[in-house]
Amino acid sequence: MIVILKIYMTNVIGYKYKLIYIRLYFFTQKMVILGLNFYFHDSTACLVIDGKLVVAIEEERLNRDKHTRNFPQKAIERCLSIAKLEYNDIDHIAISIRPTFNLSRKLFYFSKHLNIFKSFINHEFVHGYSKRKDFWNWFKYHWINKKSGPKVHLIPHHLCHAPGSFLVSPYNEAALLGIDGSGEWATSWLGYGKVNKIECFNQSFFPHSLGSFYETVTQFCGFRTSYDEGKTMGLAPMGDSTIFKDEVEKIIKVDKNGGIRIDLSYFNFQNMHWKRFSPKFIKIFGEPRKTGEDFKKHHMDVAAAFQKVLEDKVLEICNILYEKTKADYLVISGGVSLNSVMNGRIVRESNFKDVYVMPAAGDNGTAIGAAFYLYNGIFNKPRVYRHLNPYVGTSYTNNDIEIALKRAKLTYKYYEDICEKTASLLEEGKILGWFQGPMEIGSRALGSRSILANPAFPEMKDKINAEVKFREAYRPFAPSVILEAKNEFFDLQVEDPFMLKVCNVLKEKQKIIPAVTHVDGSARLQTVTRELHPRYYDVIKKLGHKTGIPVVLNTSFNIQGEPIVESPVDAIKCFYSNGLDALVMGNYVLIKN
Repeated sequence: MIVILKIYMTNVIGYKYKLIYIRLYFFTQKMVILGLNFYFHDSTACLVIDGKLVVAIEEERLNRDKHTRNFPQKAIERCLSIAKLEYNDIDHIAISIRPTFNLSRKLFYFSKHLNIFKSFINHEFVHGYSKRKDFWNWFKYHWINKKSGPKVHLIPHHLCHAPGSFLVSPYNEAALLGIDGSGEWATSWLGYGKVNKIECFNQSFFPHSLGSFYETVTQFCGFRTSYDEGKTMGLAPMGDSTIFKDEVEKIIKVDKNGGIRIDLSYFNFQNMHWKRFSPKFIKIFGEPRKTGEDFKKHHMDVAAAFQKVLEDKVLEICNILYEKTKADYLVISGGVSLNSVMNGRIVRESNFKDVYVMPAAGDNGTAIGAAFYLYNGIFNKPRVYRHLNPYVGTSYTNNDIEIALKRAKLTYKYYEDICEKTASLLEEGKILGWFQGPMEIGSRALGSRSILANPAFPEMKDKINAEVKFREAYRPFAPSVILEAKNEFFDLQVEDPFMLKVCNVLKEKQKIIPAVTHVDGSARLQTVTRELHPRYYDVIKKLGHKTGIPVVLNTSFNIQGEPIVESPVDAIKCFYSNGLDALVMGNYVLIKN
């Protein structure tokens, strides 16, 4: 037991004076690390206490701005509230960027491209200054200066991706691969991890970027970059990859060390221009789609070719990594690692036995990666945590839920066996909003904030796209299956609890679960265990008892353009803004008349 007397001096809102107060602590000493991502999209905060992740929350879930770049003030406050801590309990802050990292490379690039002076200055310095100002204003509000507050650590971005993910993976040894658009000028990171030691083999640098390569075709197809790449992945199976594959293959080369080289004559992103493709790109691949227009055949064919080449090139890099490391397992992270079709091919076709992809594998997860790289990598503390549970956000009790329902003056019913009731509604063909337990982290709804339906109804996919999600008709939905029934329906030899590995639906089962079978016979599967989410597992299992199909259609509880719902109030608002039939929150059920 340690007794500590702390004297604090803090600002008083509305006054020029400082308030001095004394607090006596009786506690066992712990190390508290606040991990932050706010330089890039998907601002996130997390708390790691003595090497264990206690809570992690994306700011978008609280400020309701999807993929928000705002400083994660609300997420920080929620994390502290859940952990029952105060600002002065924080010992260290780990931020997932070091702005001066690779600065000489950036300046060298700029010296050869003086025509991008304004864009370069805005991107590298004005934006960076604004982000640092937001942080230090927040810091000084809670602590007078650096000496009075926690120590701030700036962790290079790519160390927060694959190495940070490895340190919370189930593996003691693995090959490491980080791929994204760009982070401090690096676009890929290849290495090896053993226990808590990290080795880097090779990096590629802007503008030679697989992330920017894929963002370009996303924009070509009329979608938003760094936002809608999943739509491009879903569109690809609608096209014929062979039409443009030979041409797209000319664009990317992978050297013997896994380095990436891009033929920049097809692109404009290297000039920091909002239009990412060049006139040559249009000449070869056709006119881009304008947002809202119908898709033409060449849009689908180009998407298919870019998707196929991305997969092929990443597999090539994976083979180089395997030969270099001879590791049984791979950890992959960065925005490109959210391409679950690519991940599925890595599982099936590479020499690795399995792949770990953190549930928040994009920039949101760098908050977690920064905290663990600090704890395990820099402080060299033993690894004591495995990030196998994605449900690390806010949880609401039945009492919290009932208060929200009463305030909204809604009619609802309580069910003791809520899983049995939910399974019955699904058997009838109802589309449900499902709100249970702690919020999941990451872009995939994994059974805590989900929309559920019976996948056996052939019309269900079109109905949900048109009446509930209000999104493009071609976009597929994911199946969730209880783990022991996985091999009965799907061709996947490993587990996939985070819904980040696409596999094939067995041919004889495709007509049985048509609503979750994509046009090419694939599915972005989630395997569910009772240990990880008992209530969600029981719903699926009870539906299986009633129908013979222990599978549900699972999509995120939101409408297009909005973040996944976080609170009971969010869930109620979403429920009454679309074509959902019923809302199941905790043990309460609302049914629309």
